[in-house]
Amino acid sequence: MRWLAAMGFLVVMLVAAMPNATRAHALDPGYLSLEQLSGQSWRVFWRKPDVSGRPMRIDARLPAFCTPTTGPVPYSDGKAWVSQWQATCSETLQGATIVIEGLENTRTDVLARLQTADGTVITSRLTADAPSLVVPEQLSGLAVFWQYLVLGWEHILEGLDHLLFVFALLVLVQSPGRLLGAITAFTVAHSITLAAASLGLLSVPSPPVEAAIALSIVLLAVEILKQGDGKPYLTANAPWIVAFLFGLLHGLGFAGALSEIGLPAGDIPLALLAFNLGVEAGQLTFVAGVLAVFLVVRWMAPVLARAFHAPGAPGTKVLGYAIGGVSVIWLTERVAGF
Repeated sequence: MRWLAAMGFLVVMLVAAMPNATRAHALDPGYLSLEQLSGQSWRVFWRKPDVSGRPMRIDARLPAFCTPTTGPVPYSDGKAWVSQWQATCSETLQGATIVIEGLENTRTDVLARLQTADGTVITSRLTADAPSLVVPEQLSGLAVFWQYLVLGWEHILEGLDHLLFVFALLVLVQSPGRLLGAITAFTVAHSITLAAASLGLLSVPSPPVEAAIALSIVLLAVEILKQGDGKPYLTANAPWIVAFLFGLLHGLGFAGALSEIGLPAGDIPLALLAFNLGVEAGQLTFVAGVLAVFLVVRWMAPVLARAFHAPGAPGTKVLGYAIGGVSVIWLTERVAGF
């Protein structure tokens, strides 16, 4: 039992120490937005991460025919370093290249968003391996769909809090039928609030939503620890109800990320559908990966697998404490950040 407790403590420390763990699905560390005000005029917003109290050594550079090509000295907004300026571009940006200088020397990602005067939105995720964006000449419906599908996929796989919630469901619900029902209910629920919030039908401030998402994981951790005491609990007996209610909450978290990305004016339903499908694809990939690990452990280490085989088993309790520890850290820091 000692080694199980030590493993649980290690899980808590590793997850809590991960970069941006408390902002588990924020679109940091880098964000570049270009909004066309007129034919040649563009509003530019550039945010780069803080590194030990100083701005990270990366810079957004517009094409040479834009004036200016880079922004003023950034200022700190308390979380990152921000620059804003207006650029005049003598040529169209379609077909031109926008570069994040220095990104190739980091392990940082930057989300670039460009919105033209007619409402067309182009988004791209820039990385150390691909630090530049060649603005496409024309964005087809298929390109919009693929773009938002990938963004939804990346968002859920980087959303540690959403993934930890799904993982807690996997630990809590060990019946395949009930697990399928819970995941389906979670999917339906967050699809509803994601669509409602993205279309402007529902508006909730982000900080309380983030804190409530962390609280939802705490509650699932408590349910995991209560398993095996012989008392009927709602999450164990009717997991789809709890998953649906919490799914409504998590959908607001997804919508918060999508609001920063923006939706293309001419393809809002298509982009919304693609983003949601990307989220679901990422979620199912995560579930499949976790189940595969469990199967491998049961095959290669049956003694270890028996520690997790039933509600209330020692290994299950360790997971409950680990999940609860991480989510309490998130909850505390998010409430303190109000």
